[in-house]
Amino acid sequence: MMTQQDALPVWDLSALYEEPVEPKVAKDIATVAQGAKDFSAKYKGQVSSLAQAGSGEALAAAIGEFEALEEILGRLYSYAGLLYATDTTAPAHGKLYGDVQAQAALISADMLFFTLELNGIEDAPLETLMADCAALGRYRPWLRDLRLEKPYQLDDAQERLLLEKSVTGRSAWNRLFDDTMARLRFDVSGESLPLEATLDQLSDVDRGKRQIAAQALSKTFEIQLPVFSHIYNTLMKDMEIEKRWRGYDDVATPRHISNRVESEVVGALVDAVRASYPDISHRYYALKAKWLGLDKLEHWDRNAPLPQDSGERIAWSDAQAIVLDAYRGFSPEMAELAEPFFTQGWIDAAPRAGKAPGAFSHPTIPSAHPYVLLNYLGRTRDVMTLAHELGHGVHQRLAADQGLLMAETPLTLAETASVFGEMLTFRQLLANTKTVEQRRIMLASKVEDMINTAVRQTAFYQFERKVHEARVAGELTIEDINAAWMSVQVESLGPSVNLGAGYETYWAYIPHFIHSPFYVYAYSFGDCLVNSLYAVYQEEPDGFDQKYFAALRAGGTLRHKELLEPFGLDASDPTFWSRGLSVISGLIDELEALEGE
Repeated sequence: MMTQQDALPVWDLSALYEEPVEPKVAKDIATVAQGAKDFSAKYKGQVSSLAQAGSGEALAAAIGEFEALEEILGRLYSYAGLLYATDTTAPAHGKLYGDVQAQAALISADMLFFTLELNGIEDAPLETLMADCAALGRYRPWLRDLRLEKPYQLDDAQERLLLEKSVTGRSAWNRLFDDTMARLRFDVSGESLPLEATLDQLSDVDRGKRQIAAQALSKTFEIQLPVFSHIYNTLMKDMEIEKRWRGYDDVATPRHISNRVESEVVGALVDAVRASYPDISHRYYALKAKWLGLDKLEHWDRNAPLPQDSGERIAWSDAQAIVLDAYRGFSPEMAELAEPFFTQGWIDAAPRAGKAPGAFSHPTIPSAHPYVLLNYLGRTRDVMTLAHELGHGVHQRLAADQGLLMAETPLTLAETASVFGEMLTFRQLLANTKTVEQRRIMLASKVEDMINTAVRQTAFYQFERKVHEARVAGELTIEDINAAWMSVQVESLGPSVNLGAGYETYWAYIPHFIHSPFYVYAYSFGDCLVNSLYAVYQEEPDGFDQKYFAALRAGGTLRHKELLEPFGLDASDPTFWSRGLSVISGLIDELEALEGE
């Protein structure tokens, strides 16, 4: 049982900067600023000449210098961002975060010419240089991905202007959203609670408490909707302007490019998930309503525990043991890679006022290590979140050997290790159940997580498409955004969930809509992919772990087709998504079969 005395870990950020921080940060800003000016003086206008001279070694050396400067910037960004996440309401944290963003934008602007000039080199000579020079050939994946942006590039002055103005544009609106959300308090039965604690009440065993929390969320969101709708309208317009200037053919094209995935593949995924709504989410919520003795679920019942679930909290030490044991059961190496997160201060798990909501794993830079943020409240879902974020962390550690420019994995594939970590943990917990009721509770919890990942995130993507496409014609009213939200929620959740008054405001707190437009389909992509991947593991466990680790070590060097080929999987095959979704429907089949026991 979780108690008040359970000590939850906090970060040790000394791998990035040791105390005293201020002079070291100032020194690094000065160093990288001067380095960027020297880099520009040395290479600006000369990149194509290096290629024409057939100097692959010189071009590789230039990329190496660029990467080294980006590493320093990455250290600054990571430290400022992580510190800000620990308390977004602290003025000193906000100032450092804002100052680093502003300085980094100016420094990046001085180096912007380099990637533009690299993309100015014709394909044939660049290919020859990479073939003849191993040092340059090492950067082939990065250069390949860089060239995906080539058709949409503007000239140097325009690109510089967009980059410098991002500090007072998108970044500023993102920060306003974060600050506003962190300061919100919700009146729950006379107690003033932050967002995470209020959302946690939606999983309480007491239905009355769930309803009160849901109504508190709605009431506060409704008051803040003018602010949130203005932020969202502004950011959508910002994207629409950039879409026109760059010539993107679709509102989600920039995300597809950054994810290194074809729009047709995303379309096939979305179509498959939407077609599965009746067999997955609609069927499951009908079952859940029956278990809870209701004709229909209210929206505050959607994440309710089952009647037999005691709601007992899981101590942090037990959560650690559960996840590490599950990882170790797959591979001792996986547990060894995860262990330092617990022993070296790489996790910040304690919920507190001002702390960023949700959870993430930040890769920082290859010369340091990742950091995981959680808001741990002791529920089974929190244990699964720990497993998820540690999966990211293990992936980020393995990919770090690729270097800064090629370690980052596209979002679609970045979710592979996280969802796989969840699946390992779930399978271990399920194997340890002793009774039919325990098995039902565990299966139901996993199905709900999968619905939240595959179904809900696809609905979120549909919502984003609706509002972004509508925004082209003019500013959207609060009622317009609410209506778009409700339309996709009704479709995805089905007739057994009553989405009553107040639920129309819930779009307002989803941070991905603000920070990473169209990110959300990556969760559906990852969930369906891992379902198929885990099926391969069950069928052929021998040697699977080594193929799996090789895929993670690849970082951003491989596209989804190349990454999945060793496992006999192909995401461009429409049946691939049906196979992944069938795993979810199969778990619901098992839940239905337990009805008679």
